[in-house]
Amino acid sequence: MWRPSLAVPAPTEPFWLGLPYWLVGVVLIIALFGAFQVYYWVGRRLGERLYDSRIGVKLGRERIGKVEAIVQRWGALAVYGCFWVPMLRHTLPWVAGALRVSYPWYVVASALGCLTWAPMWWFGLTALVWGWLQLAAQSPVAAGAVAVLVVAGAAVLVTRRRRRRAAGAEAEALPR
Repeated sequence: MWRPSLAVPAPTEPFWLGLPYWLVGVVLIIALFGAFQVYYWVGRRLGERLYDSRIGVKLGRERIGKVEAIVQRWGALAVYGCFWVPMLRHTLPWVAGALRVSYPWYVVASALGCLTWAPMWWFGLTALVWGWLQLAAQSPVAAGAVAVLVVAGAAVLVTRRRRRRAAGAEAEALPR
């Protein structure tokens, strides 16, 4: 009878650089929290110059304006929510700093975000990688097929997204 095997390493055994699995997760949570504090203070220091910085130019004034509207409407709650939205995760903290969101509330929201979002990804991604490695140990052909399907799926998503953007740009360029 087949039994599913555990796809996450043992929590107390050495995992990475001799550290146990749980401690690596804690270190990553703390590093993410630290990065969010840096984002905030850089945004606060840049202020209006955020628009003219390399990141601001790359993002575009319109996108930063949308993020500003979110921060102005939701405040520190937007900081917590930004963990769950891929592109917002790395732009909103800068804008929160530039808009001078209350720092104590920012710290609370970013700490809660780190404590809820990071473990989900840490355990989830680790389970996927370990599960794939176990599949590869049992059936290299099946593991190769899964890898090909994942790469093909990512390529399809990227292609669709680029086509939508191109179609949107063409539609905006047409005279009305």
